[in-house]
Amino acid sequence: MDTNYICYCGLYCKNCAVKVKVEPAAKSLYQEMKNAGFEEILPMIPGAQGFWPFLKSMTENGVCISCREGSGNPGCAVRRCAKEKNVEICALCPDYPCPVFAKYFEGYPMLRQDNDLLRKHGLEAWAKLQDERQARGFTYADNT
Repeated sequence: MDTNYICYCGLYCKNCAVKVKVEPAAKSLYQEMKNAGFEEILPMIPGAQGFWPFLKSMTENGVCISCREGSGNPGCAVRRCAKEKNVEICALCPDYPCPVFAKYFEGYPMLRQDNDLLRKHGLEAWAKLQDERQARGFTYADNT
């Protein structure tokens, strides 16, 4: 498991639809367009100037890593709170679960169970679950 992809809230960014579906699709699109010669003709298409560098960057660098590594919404209430309390993962905070999590539990129903697993059985058990999900192509978007 790559711990750089663990979010403060307890989500694992490698199980995000962007990582599982969008980045591979971007790589495929980039290669197909490059093979078809789009690299040379895109400058002639109005509004396309930023598209090719964006697609290429997505292919080479990915879209993001995690909020703990600087990606995501800097105004996220969970992120701000965790940083203020110097907490790596909110589930390990003595105040968890706090009111900030109400909307996260609605959007990601399995987050409560995942964070409970982390609190009760530690990072190793939580990481095993995330790795198993990743191996079968799980995404949070498909399981909300």
